[in-house]
Amino acid sequence: MRVGTGIGGWLDSVPAAAKQAEAQGYDYLTCGELAHDSILTMTVAGTATERIDLMTSVTIAFPRSPMVLAMEAWDLQKFTRGRFSIGLGSQVKGHNERRFGGSWSAPAPRMKEYIQMMKAIWDSWQDGKPAEFLGKNYRYTLMTPNFNPGPIEYARPKIYLAVVGDAMARVAGEVADGILPHGGIMTDKYMREVLLPNVRIGLERSGRTWDDIDIAASGYTVYGENDAEIASGLDQLRTSLSFYGSTRTYHDVLELHGLKYLGDKLHSLSLNGEWEKMKQVITDEELLELAQVSTYDNMPAFLAENREYASQMGFSLRNSSAEQRDRLTALMQQIQAVKTPGVPRGLEM
Repeated sequence: MRVGTGIGGWLDSVPAAAKQAEAQGYDYLTCGELAHDSILTMTVAGTATERIDLMTSVTIAFPRSPMVLAMEAWDLQKFTRGRFSIGLGSQVKGHNERRFGGSWSAPAPRMKEYIQMMKAIWDSWQDGKPAEFLGKNYRYTLMTPNFNPGPIEYARPKIYLAVVGDAMARVAGEVADGILPHGGIMTDKYMREVLLPNVRIGLERSGRTWDDIDIAASGYTVYGENDAEIASGLDQLRTSLSFYGSTRTYHDVLELHGLKYLGDKLHSLSLNGEWEKMKQVITDEELLELAQVSTYDNMPAFLAENREYASQMGFSLRNSSAEQRDRLTALMQQIQAVKTPGVPRGLEM
């Protein structure tokens, strides 16, 4: 199991954080794209590191053209000597239209074309194939020598796709190289009953197998040294659940668990700006319906049993003291030693 950690914030803080993660033995670094640009963050991280893999998690796709991201990913793959992967996310309609000032259309078919066009561009640069991708949302029919950077001596960047719904899961299985299940409200039950079966449909459509796609471990999970830490972690989970649960985009997850009423309640409170009350209305029983828990000592067994489909996962601990750093290193090595088949139980092909 590959283990990653996240970095972010202002660019001047990135080099030290990236170097520290590499020194601690992490396999890969991720960065989101909230208040800072993900491509710039990974570029700076690339200048500060030598070994660790780099992946945006995620870069918001639709405000940019596929050509722009194909070019940036190509340059970063060359610059980092083959260590870069790009994670794509669609964001929701409101942010695309009202924050980015862009357009919105059905996200799953649009994302499929987006990835197909990026790969067609790389085919032109790496193998000299003609520019001839024609989709409903995106078209690529022009590539002249002045704009062609040419081939690189590394594998093409992998494209990971953030997934929440069934349609995007099918797209990921069909055209993506990896899957980033939305950690904000992705339960194990939803992963197994909705997301992964639809990924399989996509794989079958494209003639691929589970060997052709990487999946990050997901599931609403709380880890801790003991029961007290787990209880504290569950309480902190209320903040994440109140935010994502208030958005109708994620109500299918809650409905699968018989908690549609909770999503409606959170949505109503959010419309009234009652942010603190949103956390307070979530009961312990509702949290435990959604979440799985494990002590750190039991993590290897938990992952082998419950994340058999995954090849990578994010993990971090406080590491301000030497004792905490030693504990982090020991746990990370135990996680990295976990061997998984990468095939979801019951969904063999």
